Amino acid sequence: MALTRSYKHTIAERAQRDPEFAQALLDEAATLFLNGEPEMARIILRDLVNATVGFEELAKGTAKPSKSLHRMLSAKGNPSMDNLAAIFAVIRATLGVDMQVHAVRAH
Repeated sequence: MALTRSYKHTIAERAQRDPEFAQALLDEAATLFLNGEPEMARIILRDLVNATVGFEELAKGTAKPSKSLHRMLSAKGNPSMDNLAAIFAVIRATLGVDMQVHAVRAH
């Protein structure tokens, strides 16, 4: 039987070596939040935090306890808009990117 490994390791390694992939994960998380899929968005954000800034540095950047951030970014988490904005700000700064949102007419 072939050995397999967690997708989290694959995502983390790729995000660390490929800045465009990390940026795409951030974009996808934001898009999912804005389109009403917060559970999946939190999971992607959690994986992105683990791959880039780490929860201890995120805690410093947001002035929130690491354990609280872990709970916020769990599948059942419920971060406030202020906390979510702070999390996005730290990740954006870590990746050195800015974000723009554009509304488009629904089909």
